[in-house]
Amino acid sequence: MTIDAMTAKIRAFRDERDWMPFHNPKELAAALSIEASELMEHFLWKTPEECEDRTRTHREAIRDELADIAMYLFELADNLDMPLLEAMEDKMAKNAEKYPVAKARGSHQKYTEL
Repeated sequence: MTIDAMTAKIRAFRDERDWMPFHNPKELAAALSIEASELMEHFLWKTPEECEDRTRTHREAIRDELADIAMYLFELADNLDMPLLEAMEDKMAKNAEKYPVAKARGSHQKYTEL
């Protein structure tokens, strides 16, 4: 399955239910934030070891949150006519300039601090 094929499925699901009036950029951006927060709840206040355990014991719930995030993201990009793969490629190129390997390797510092 490609991003385009999945986006078409998401669009069809939405349109069959006449949900487009509710899926404006503000609402989709809010939905993305909410779903990301629901994902974060699984890991909040946990050690790295507890996070690993949580991932094993709550795999389906975490997987569902990831899917919710991706579906809202794909739809938002589609509604805004911003091809997601192209945007990702462009952003990766920008990140490569901001975080050159020689300076960024093994560092968690922001590019302005490298």
